[in-house]
Amino acid sequence: MVRQERAVRTRRLILEAAASVFDEYGYEGATIGEVVARAGVTRGAVYFHFASKRELAQGVVEEQFGRDEIPERHCKLQEFVDLGMVVAHLMPRDPVLSAGARLSLGQDVFGDFSGGAAPGWIQRAEIVLATAGRRGELLPQVVPAETAWLVTGAWTGVQIQSQKMSGRADLERRIASLYQHLMPSIAVPGVLATLDLAVDRGARVVAELAAARAVEAAEAAEAVESAEAGASEAAGAGADGAGPA
Repeated sequence: MVRQERAVRTRRLILEAAASVFDEYGYEGATIGEVVARAGVTRGAVYFHFASKRELAQGVVEEQFGRDEIPERHCKLQEFVDLGMVVAHLMPRDPVLSAGARLSLGQDVFGDFSGGAAPGWIQRAEIVLATAGRRGELLPQVVPAETAWLVTGAWTGVQIQSQKMSGRADLERRIASLYQHLMPSIAVPGVLATLDLAVDRGARVVAELAAARAVEAAEAAEAVESAEAGASEAAGAGADGAGPA
């Protein structure tokens, strides 16, 4: 168990180091040697987890889908918006998301990674939109699969232009504007009026998640301390009862 946990930590460390290298140099400019140096691991450790640079890049692309956790909402269209706003908030701050975008869209590897991240984002958006439809949140003409494809394409285009023109400094504002323009053509009026489409929505959701994780960590630590205290008391009681008859 300990060895398995160590292997998971090492793999994550390698992926994060690789992401920073791919984000800085692109696929062609990145080297395994630079990844080794940044991760502080051996070359053998990298090749144990990833057989080639291409496989390592694919791992970074796939790792994106573990970086966009959002709380489940009663209103599924709010959840749909939150997904896009959280990624917009994190992308300028998280090398894994940034590198994933560069690898998916870069001309040097275009088409090399099974369509990049787009199919995964489209599928996830479609699932949320389909649930929203079953709950009566969508206008009658909305087809979840088509809308997921179009919104993902629009989000990607905004991200590209934001990167080119401002280094993503205005990405959250541009993505908020995108949703403010698009959601009236998707949501029924009663739901539209309740949606939070503010520029800082992503930052607030990320803060909400951080607070929830802190509570979970504190509860887990308390449970461990309680279990250890119980075990210690039990051991003491056993020792007291083990004296001479």
